[in-house]
Amino acid sequence: MTDQSPKTRTQRAVEGPEARKRRAGRILAGLLETYPDAHCELDFSSPLELYVATVLSAQCTDARVNQVTPALFARCRTAEDYLALGQEELETLIRSTGFYRNKARNILGGCAAIVERFGGVVPRTLEELVTIPGCGRKTANVILGNAFDTPGITVDTHVQRLSHRFALTAETDPVKIEFALMELFPAAEWTRLSHAMIWHGRRTCEAPKPRCGDCSLRAECVYVREQEKTAGSSGQKRKPRS
Repeated sequence: MTDQSPKTRTQRAVEGPEARKRRAGRILAGLLETYPDAHCELDFSSPLELYVATVLSAQCTDARVNQVTPALFARCRTAEDYLALGQEELETLIRSTGFYRNKARNILGGCAAIVERFGGVVPRTLEELVTIPGCGRKTANVILGNAFDTPGITVDTHVQRLSHRFALTAETDPVKIEFALMELFPAAEWTRLSHAMIWHGRRTCEAPKPRCGDCSLRAECVYVREQEKTAGSSGQKRKPRS
């Protein structure tokens, strides 16, 4: 059964916007209770370091990025330092994160933009951030929420998956998911919501085999109800995954 099953779409259709918003409030409360310490798991000490770390995290674990960045950050304190490093040496330093050629090009292109258009300082608005190479809305919201304390919803693969399993939106485009979630949750909680959803996706609601038996939010989860109905209609008692 996929996250975009007809039953899940039906749930969204029959549930009115106010009811969905109330359920979203319960989901937020449950997530924050379960993950009170949820935070960005990339190590950084400046907006520039967070930009670089987020670029490196594409198709790579945060743990691996955190192994690579100490040596990189020790050599590069400013955007100019990355430009002085150059493509070949930067590739060598970030090779283990995968896709290192593209990542190096994005980082250098981003640093060039930061120097040329923003005086060497990472900008503080989403509109400016998304003009930087390698910095789409997802990366921009990571930077805004964690470096500048400006609330934003980060729609990565975990947030996208949970949005469907909780039947919060039928949208599949990350930007449309972001705007749908913005309508359901208070702006002040957007960053904490993102962290908590990502933690839940990594620790419990995994992509291939969600551990529904361990989930503190199963009462609000449409995906769980679909699983249980499917098991009941087939005459089988499905044992929750653990």
